[in-house]
Amino acid sequence: MRLQKFMAYAGVDSRRNCEEIIAAGRVSVNGTIVDTQGHQVEPGDIVRIDGKRIFLPSAHTYVLLNKPRGVVSTVKDNKGRKTVLDIVEGFGNARLYPVGRLDMDSSGLLLLTDDGTLTQRLLHPKYGIKKTYLVTVRGKIDEKTAHTLSAGVTLSDGPTAPAEFVILEDRGEKTRLKVTISEGRNRQIRRMFEAVGAEVVTLERTEFGPLRLGRLGKGEYRPLKRHEVEKLKAWR
Repeated sequence: MRLQKFMAYAGVDSRRNCEEIIAAGRVSVNGTIVDTQGHQVEPGDIVRIDGKRIFLPSAHTYVLLNKPRGVVSTVKDNKGRKTVLDIVEGFGNARLYPVGRLDMDSSGLLLLTDDGTLTQRLLHPKYGIKKTYLVTVRGKIDEKTAHTLSAGVTLSDGPTAPAEFVILEDRGEKTRLKVTISEGRNRQIRRMFEAVGAEVVTLERTEFGPLRLGRLGKGEYRPLKRHEVEKLKAWR
């Protein structure tokens, strides 16, 4: 396995950033600095970054994807549309599936894993895992309307739970907000804005529980780091 691939699988960073770390001379294999790309890591090799040893992940696979718009959050699509599994490659025989969904017109943080137990736990309503989005809407949202949305509005499937709607920027005909919800209803944020006469233009998820999208580019993905997996499993 190539060194940058080993590092990415170990949850260090995206493969592209791992190549930069190697080029900077921060990586050693069996005590020898490796600063060129393509070095092969053999079973039993000891890989360190800045002196700290890194390991491949455990039996389950956890992948953080920055889903682009126009991609569906399913394993297969009977309409022939591009799915998230058409993007995520290089994880062997792991049977990955998305934890929850982002609709096709939305982008941002999406967790994929083959850990069914953790998936069920993260999606169970009683845990109320928080999800944060950056949203641009067509229509003026003032503080009063933001407060109404935060308190909860009634949709076709019942009233929504309290949430956080924070105005970031008033662009006249459009408003940019930071939205945090703890429910997982179908197209919930879009429907909430529709309930107050506004239309979502762009919607990007930036946080999912303890996970952060960070600087991961559209269509890029990386394995979760060990401490991120531990935080997810400890989520209450």
